[in-house]
Amino acid sequence: MDAFVIGHWILYMLGIIICFHLVFPMVLFLCWKFSVKPAKSVLSASNPRDYGIILTAYEQVDFVADAVKSLLNMDYANFHIYVVADNCKPSEALMFTDDRVEVLFPENILASNTASHFYAIKHFRRQHQAILIMDSDNLAHPQLINGLNKYFELGFQAVQGLRSAKNLDTTIACLDAARDIYYHFYDGRLIYDLGSSATLAGSGMAFDLQLYVNMLKDIDIKGAGFDKVLQARLIASGERIAFAEDAIVYDQKTSASKQLVSQRSRWIATWFKYFKFGFSILYQGIVRTNINQFIFGIVLLRPPLFIFLSLAVVLMVISLFTSQLLALVIFVSLIIYVISFLIPVLSTTTDKRIRRALVFVPQFIFYQFVSLAKSVFSSKSNVATRHSLKNDSK
Repeated sequence: MDAFVIGHWILYMLGIIICFHLVFPMVLFLCWKFSVKPAKSVLSASNPRDYGIILTAYEQVDFVADAVKSLLNMDYANFHIYVVADNCKPSEALMFTDDRVEVLFPENILASNTASHFYAIKHFRRQHQAILIMDSDNLAHPQLINGLNKYFELGFQAVQGLRSAKNLDTTIACLDAARDIYYHFYDGRLIYDLGSSATLAGSGMAFDLQLYVNMLKDIDIKGAGFDKVLQARLIASGERIAFAEDAIVYDQKTSASKQLVSQRSRWIATWFKYFKFGFSILYQGIVRTNINQFIFGIVLLRPPLFIFLSLAVVLMVISLFTSQLLALVIFVSLIIYVISFLIPVLSTTTDKRIRRALVFVPQFIFYQFVSLAKSVFSSKSNVATRHSLKNDSK
């Protein structure tokens, strides 16, 4: 077999893989559209769950006071807030008079989400039934815990809430929000309704305390990606992660290009580090005929959007000179994907600013490539994105 034939087969194999990922969202949507939706639970308030709310701050505390205030204003009473101020100095921003709030200053720099979580758990005032993980720049909707409790009442031990944009002050923030809308729809609502699990988003998520401890007590995760490890372990162990779309957390979107590049470089590096979990979970799903593991394994193996979209375009151009049929299939798959992306993003509930910002998607993709380069050539590893109180870029 000569090199030309081998190259031809490699081209076709890449084309099949890319086209599969391009049409997969539409397949999910069509299956979801014509399937029977699961019934929603009715919240029982007879025994409200006791929550330990862990709010992590690393170096930056600008948003902590607002985050704590939103948690204290929730329509729920049975909780205690633990602010883990990692590598932070005591300041007025970390002074609270409410006895439901405790600020913890680790003796040594932790620089790890899981280390911060376990530090808080070690200092719990009482044995909480569940933990709610929040970022320091999040704001809680008043009904956040009530929304999470609906799924605990159904028997779930891991629940991901809906992260909605807190700020839409720049074009980049709007495009970041559009990306979140897409992922929440397909990787949250749809795959959960179809019998799989919602992917974890890093915050706005709640777990049975003992389950969380059992999942991560034997592993030290440095830098970003604890949610990737956690979700993989949960699904592999047979757990299912619920998606609570009425448990809303307002999340600070990246407003400037520098923030975006820093954040995405970590996310891209995290995907390359942890996507391998998808192979074993997909295999388990096939062997056990487990729809939860099967769908989730496919989702974990999917590259970041800008990578496989860019590969699709490059492969389509190459195929114009080698296989016009393959080029046509990729082109049609790209059209299907664009439609899939626009279905949730152009929803009537989407803010007009987000829809107007879609014309700047090429700029957003450019910054993703800058992030890819940074993740490849930079040896620095951060655990959090530094959000600015001022906008320095559109």
